[in-house]
Amino acid sequence: LSSSSAASDVYKRQAYNGSTWSTATNMITARICLAGAGTQNAALGFGGLPGGACTEAYNGSTWSAGGAMITGRRSLAGAGTQNAAVAFGGFTTPAEIACTETYNGTAWTAGGAMITARQAFAGAGTQNAALGFGGLTAPVVALTCTEAYNGAAWSAGGAMIRARFCLAGAGTQTAALAFGGLNFACTEAYNGTSW
Repeated sequence: LSSSSAASDVYKRQAYNGSTWSTATNMITARICLAGAGTQNAALGFGGLPGGACTEAYNGSTWSAGGAMITGRRSLAGAGTQNAAVAFGGFTTPAEIACTETYNGTAWTAGGAMITARQAFAGAGTQNAALGFGGLTAPVVALTCTEAYNGAAWSAGGAMIRARFCLAGAGTQTAALAFGGLNFACTEAYNGTSW
């Protein structure tokens, strides 16, 4: 591939059917370090760099523009569904942020601030039962802290076994997985109290 076609392919949606990956329609705005929520045929992408406030919805074949985020940011985390998503944390120059926003399918609304501002972390769960874990804060300090969101406020959860950032997450607030991260291949499971 040429560098231009390779760069173009990076921004395509990729779908997994249980055995193979396929590519489909490009996003409207090419970007990195964004967050997502939803399912394969009802997905939401938000934040990122550039265009840190833009939101896009995917219906299984095409992307459409959604409501702009209140605070544009990158390296944030997300959870929930296309019409009931939550975005939290991230980075906007010059530092990590702690703000939370919820999405109703049309517009974003401000929510409760996280306890620890951070970027490059993972999220799981739903809009009213989300989980944020791991991450990075200045000056390049990897985090172990976990926070749970009830739709209004964040509370402290159990610390991860390994501090890490640039990880991924899946599951629910009381049955989550954390995997990967910078220089890590390990997986941790969360039961709502401890990893």
